[in-house]
Amino acid sequence: MKKGAVRQGPPLFLFFGRGQTPCQLRPDFTSLNLDRRDMPMEPSEPAIPLVTSAVDLSRLAVELHNQKAIAVDLEADSMHNYREKVCLLQFSTPDRTVLVDPLAIPDLSPLRPVMADPTVRKIFHAADYDIRCLFRDFAIEVHGLFDTMVCCQFLGEEKVGLADVLAKYYDLRLAKQHQRSDWSMRPLPDEMIRYAATDTAHLLNLAEALEKKVIDKGRLDWVAEEFCLLEQVRHNPVRGPLFLRAKGAWSLNRRQLALLEGLLQWRESEAERRDCPPFKVIGNKELIDLARAAPPSINEMAEINGLPPRLFARYGRSMARVIEAALALPEEKLPVLPDTARHPKDPAADARLKSLKKWRTEKAAELDMEAGIVINNGLLEEIARQPPDEPTGFARFPAMKNWQRLELGQGILAALRQT
Repeated sequence: MKKGAVRQGPPLFLFFGRGQTPCQLRPDFTSLNLDRRDMPMEPSEPAIPLVTSAVDLSRLAVELHNQKAIAVDLEADSMHNYREKVCLLQFSTPDRTVLVDPLAIPDLSPLRPVMADPTVRKIFHAADYDIRCLFRDFAIEVHGLFDTMVCCQFLGEEKVGLADVLAKYYDLRLAKQHQRSDWSMRPLPDEMIRYAATDTAHLLNLAEALEKKVIDKGRLDWVAEEFCLLEQVRHNPVRGPLFLRAKGAWSLNRRQLALLEGLLQWRESEAERRDCPPFKVIGNKELIDLARAAPPSINEMAEINGLPPRLFARYGRSMARVIEAALALPEEKLPVLPDTARHPKDPAADARLKSLKKWRTEKAAELDMEAGIVINNGLLEEIARQPPDEPTGFARFPAMKNWQRLELGQGILAALRQT
C-alpha cells in the first residue's frame, strides 16, 4: 500500500471525557490478513540489518509507514553512563526485524510521522519507559499504541514480563544475559544484536493472541483507554533537593539532611566526571549512614560500620570536606523536609477505606486481576475521604478512569453504603 492511500474499513473511536481527545482504536489483527503460523520464531540469519545512515533510515521510515502494525522496543544505557540515552531501536514487521543505531544517526526525525500516525499500530511490551525516552531524546510521539504487558495485566496473568509471557504462550526461552549490558558500546557484538532483535520478533504474534483474549473477556475498551493514557506520558526530571529521592532521608534531622544533601551533590559531580550512574560511585545507604553518624573528622569516618574500605580510600578526603562544610552551616540555612500534607485522623474515613479494600479484594478475585490494577490504594483513599453518594460523584476524582467508573462504580457505592 502506498503511503497516504486510504485503508479499507471504518476507524473506531472511543471518547473518554476529562478533556481528552478522541482515541482511535487500531484495526484488530484479524483485519491484517496475516498468517504467521509458518514464520520462524527466531530472527532469520544472516545478521539482522542495522541502520546506521540517514538515507537508510528514511527508507525504513517509508517501509514502516506502509505497515498496519509494527513492533517496537529500545535499549538504553542507564546502567553504564551518567546521562541516560537511547542507544538502539528495534522494529519488527510481519516480514523482518530491523535495528536502528541512534548513536550513528542522531537525527531520528524521519521516524516521527509513522510513530505519530494512529493508523499504524505500534506494539510495545511495557511501553511507559520507552515512550518517555523516545520523546525525551528525539521528540518522537507515539500514537496507535498497543501494549502487550497492559493486556497481560488485564487478563490476570501472574507473570507479565516478556520472557515469562513468551514462555507461556509459545514455549520460548529468551536469553537474559544482556539485560544489563552496555548498549552504548560500539561496535555492538553480534550476540547483543541478536538479543535485541528477539524483543520485538515475537510481539506481532503475541499481540494477536492477547487481543483475542481481551475481546473475549469484553475488556477491549479498558485496555484501549489505558493505551491512550500511556501515549501521553512524558519524562519529567525531578527538581528540588536530591535528598527527597533518597529512601531513608525522612528519618534524619535537619543537620543530617544538610550532610546528606551535600554528599548527594558531591556524588552527582563525581558521577558526571566519571560518566557513570551515581549508584556506581557510592550507594544511598552508605551516604545516609554517613549523614546519620555526622563524623567530625576523617578518622572517625573510617570507623563507621558498613563503609567499604575501598570507598574510604578513594573518596574519604573528598567526603570529609563535604561533611565539614555541612557541619559548619548556620541553623537558618539547614534544609527542611517539605510538608507532607498529611490528612487529619478521620475514623469514619478509615472505616470506609477498610470496607473499600475488602470489596476490592472480592472484585479482583471476580475479575481475576491484581487488586492494584483494578484500582490502586491512592484512589481508594481519595474516595474514602470524599465518598460520593451517586455515580455522578465520581467526576471529582480525575485519576479515576472511565472503565473503572462503569465497571466498579456501583460496587464502590454499595461498599460505602454498607459502611
